[in-house]
Amino acid sequence: MPVFQFDHLKFNSVPVVGIIRGIDAADFEMILKPFINAGLTTLEITLNTTGAGNLIRTANEFFQGNVNVGAGTVRSLKDLDLALEFGASFIVTPVLNQTVVSKCVELKIPVFPGAFTPTEIAEAFDAGATMVKVFPASSVGPDYIKNVKAPMPEIKLMPTGGVSLENLQAYKVAGADAYGMGTPLFRTDLIKQKNWSALEDHFRNVADAVKFN
Repeated sequence: MPVFQFDHLKFNSVPVVGIIRGIDAADFEMILKPFINAGLTTLEITLNTTGAGNLIRTANEFFQGNVNVGAGTVRSLKDLDLALEFGASFIVTPVLNQTVVSKCVELKIPVFPGAFTPTEIAEAFDAGATMVKVFPASSVGPDYIKNVKAPMPEIKLMPTGGVSLENLQAYKVAGADAYGMGTPLFRTDLIKQKNWSALEDHFRNVADAVKFN
């Protein structure tokens, strides 16, 4: 079970899920301080990242509950068990797996299942999703969020895939409730340069762009 409980207030105050995938462990440790210093509150580590369990434990030890730390790319109950054993406080899936969502609801673990079509999105919401991850959002753009929200305004949507500082405002205007961000948040160029101060500035720009969403 989670080491720390998911803090909904923190997440809602800065509704960005930073997605870590395929990062070097040493670089990961250097990212943690800029991440929290910039005011970001929620970090997802995908299970297909080498050493994901150790990264989740490292993040929890560093943040001490001040940042939500969860697991992504959870595709089965086995993955879910591993994620919770590692200490994840929330779960993100790439597709809608009803069994995983139901188990998270049973355990009172926040879950963000991936969905794409309006039918999948509605099914994820009806299954008890905390919020539905619309993936891949880059294939349809902000207008898709607006169009889905029109008949189903009660469903909270988190576009993921291609969401960047440059299009955050468009997604915000379209009605997005949160934003899943991978490489556009964890900029590869700055990480390769070990330019942690510039990365912190970038994190802060993203956090400022979504506050009071």
